[in-house]
Amino acid sequence: MTDTTLAGLRAEIERAGYYPALVADTIDAAVATEPIDAFVVHQETTFDSEEVRRHITVLVLTPTRLVLGHADDHPADPLTPAPFVTASTEAVPLNAVRSVVVNRVVTEPARYSGGAVPQEVTVTIGWGAVSRLDLEPAACSDPDCEADHGYTGTASADDIALRVSEAAEGADAVAGMLAFAAALSRATAR
Repeated sequence: MTDTTLAGLRAEIERAGYYPALVADTIDAAVATEPIDAFVVHQETTFDSEEVRRHITVLVLTPTRLVLGHADDHPADPLTPAPFVTASTEAVPLNAVRSVVVNRVVTEPARYSGGAVPQEVTVTIGWGAVSRLDLEPAACSDPDCEADHGYTGTASADDIALRVSEAAEGADAVAGMLAFAAALSRATAR
């Protein structure tokens, strides 16, 4: 992620190999003519029943916005006889970004030395577009109590979460995700 030009972004999209012309056009339209301060391209393959599905997420930091692009495979079905891809973008003003959470997983923490790349990183970015509410029945400490205590839970804003691991994507991808998260944190601190 050292080349923060449009050409560098396009090269990473091309390297990911997931419909690069479509993804690049989608991202170019959203970034418009703004300079690129940082970006991350994350291509992922998942297994859904008997199908292999791919998707890509592209995060681009400009001086004024966080641009998110996402494209997904969709298999053919009785209503759509040919497989297709959906590609979408969202542009979030930097002053709307409420949180940048970086969760690091480090094996053998006693051996960790400053600046080392962790084995896994999850970056969660919140700007208030999506909120998750996790509820469960509330209970009291009396094991024989049969009263209805309502519900308890947590509300969290996690508009997007991206996980990269050394085992799946390599140490460079983990370092790139950390660098992007640091750039976004700096940009939202202004």
